[in-house]
Amino acid sequence: MTTLLSAHSLCSETAFGQLFSDLSFTLQKGSRVGLIGYNGCGKSTLLKLLDGTLAPTSGTISVAGHCLLSRVEQHLPESLGPLTMLEAVLNNLPTTERDVQRWRAEALLGEMGFSPVDITLTAATLSGGQHTRLLLARALITSPDLLLLDEPGNHLDLPTLLWLERFLNGWNGSFIVVSHDQQLLDNVTNTSWILRDRKLHSFSLPCSAARQALSAQDESDAQRFKAEQKEIDRITASAKRLAIWGHVYDNEDLSRKAKQMEKQVERLKESQSDVTAGSQWRLQLQGDMLRADRLLELENLSVSPAEGVAPLFNLPIARLKSGDRVAVIGRNGCGKSSLLRLIWQQYRQNRLADGLKIHPRVELGYYDQTLHQLADEATLFDALEPFAPAPEARKMALISAGFAWNRHGQRVDSLSGGERSRLLFIGLTLARYSLLMLDEPTNHLDMEGKEALAETLQSFAGGVLLVSHDRHLMQQSCNRFWLIENGVLEEWHDADAAWERLREPAGTQPAPPVRTGSPVQSQDDVLEQLIALETLLADDIARKTKHQKPHLQAQWRQEITRLNALIERL
Repeated sequence: MTTLLSAHSLCSETAFGQLFSDLSFTLQKGSRVGLIGYNGCGKSTLLKLLDGTLAPTSGTISVAGHCLLSRVEQHLPESLGPLTMLEAVLNNLPTTERDVQRWRAEALLGEMGFSPVDITLTAATLSGGQHTRLLLARALITSPDLLLLDEPGNHLDLPTLLWLERFLNGWNGSFIVVSHDQQLLDNVTNTSWILRDRKLHSFSLPCSAARQALSAQDESDAQRFKAEQKEIDRITASAKRLAIWGHVYDNEDLSRKAKQMEKQVERLKESQSDVTAGSQWRLQLQGDMLRADRLLELENLSVSPAEGVAPLFNLPIARLKSGDRVAVIGRNGCGKSSLLRLIWQQYRQNRLADGLKIHPRVELGYYDQTLHQLADEATLFDALEPFAPAPEARKMALISAGFAWNRHGQRVDSLSGGERSRLLFIGLTLARYSLLMLDEPTNHLDMEGKEALAETLQSFAGGVLLVSHDRHLMQQSCNRFWLIENGVLEEWHDADAAWERLREPAGTQPAPPVRTGSPVQSQDDVLEQLIALETLLADDIARKTKHQKPHLQAQWRQEITRLNALIERL
């Protein structure tokens, strides 16, 4: 196979310690690699080393002369904000090629799902999902052989995640993708690189199988380490005994034998099997159950992204009590985050709008997906003060989460996205809330963190309002589902049916193709509508149960009954 790039003895160090050392690997043409690991382990840094943005502390990287690589950034560069989408794509080409390649840039943006009107929008006005598509178009305009993608699934709604999956499966080149989305990686990769304990573990397997293989390897290493330690302890005890006897009986042979055994112990320790340290932090949220019939009540509430702006959706009525774990789902831009932000702002200001009621004894916690709750200029230690005023509690929480003592004075704005997310979660674990609102909490969580979050939410004693696109997390932890679609929030009892609804194009209504209550002009009109409704109902019933739409079936049956009665009168 053709080699695209190779690395030898790569080492990267920061002011706060070593990220990884002695990494050596080769990437072949056709490789579709998923790069995974704990937050802060150096995944994004490794991509920057491969494309030359950063230089390694030591080691070498060799890129084949025929290999052109392009990195898709995790965030849209600020410099692109004022540019239109078309200008942002062409900006990635040499000035002399931009006019010639304009048609290709327009075609690429079209493939990414943008209309001719969309490409005139400025990059700063785009949603997170649109940012990802724009950054992909910028990378593809250079015709790369190797794509480096840094968490492209972050901030994407379900329809866009499915689009990304289709795109990667249809991509003819090679890629390395950093992601914490196990389902995505399982569907698009054939190789997994797991960065852990400053080393790179490589498996020619997709993500789930690779993690299982590494877990089996860990078990084998642990058993071997245990056997080796038992032998070391046996020889150490024998050496001590011989040393005592040699001293007591003034026997040089015994003393010499003891020293030989001590040297043997040192050699065994040097060659002893490595055992992973694992994740140093355990995510565990503590909740208080408030004995009340409702913690939160929303009735006839209009939700806007900002004051004075037209509402994104209306909420007829919804209630939440202790033990409820409610998932708020919908497309990007429908108002999910705006709902949580509205509740949080009015709670903080102690000034509730009409239609919003919060129990007076509720202690409300909030995870803001933008992570703006943590002041950029604050140190790690000071940033936790609003959650836990006691200095000792903050210090021990940081150390337990893997932030060493010498990092406690580090500024928040120097953290990676994953580390900043972890810091906010540390704050949430230090407090006790009766109502917890989480806005896209998995955007920066690693896979172990996601699993821990799902587990801790299942046993959370208070109420939870969760905005997420992570299907696995919602299925594992939530018992109620609120879907925002076409400007209205409704409760769905079947999560699978709600996700199927989101697979359909935005703005479409799977409701009957009739206008209920409208005057009917003739019997033929009524029969046409009746046949259409019966066809819809029959088709939906023929689906698998988990894909059916019971609430629509009820609407259709009701309308069919009305039309049958109308026919009898005509």
